[in-house]
Amino acid sequence: MPKGYIIGHITVTDPDSYPEYIRRDTPILERLGAKFIVRGGQAQVMEGQAGDRHVVIEFPSYEAALAAYNDPEYQDVAAIRRASADSVILVVEGT
Repeated sequence: MPKGYIIGHITVTDPDSYPEYIRRDTPILERLGAKFIVRGGQAQVMEGQAGDRHVVIEFPSYEAALAAYNDPEYQDVAAIRRASADSVILVVEGT
């Protein structure tokens, strides 16, 4: 079964509030099967445009990634990200 991924391209607009999102989202997503593959770190855009911060989270399946993103507890915490960053979030089926 193909794995699923949540991929985020993020530009933090409120660096004082954003760490609260990270602190609270991590245990929720890990409980839902997440494995953080990329979370911040150095990045260089080689083509096109992207945010300043990149996140790749692996799940056992595409359905598990969708369920995690749509989880009500996660969505409550995601409000912090929406208020403190500009984000593009994708749920992608992998190989």
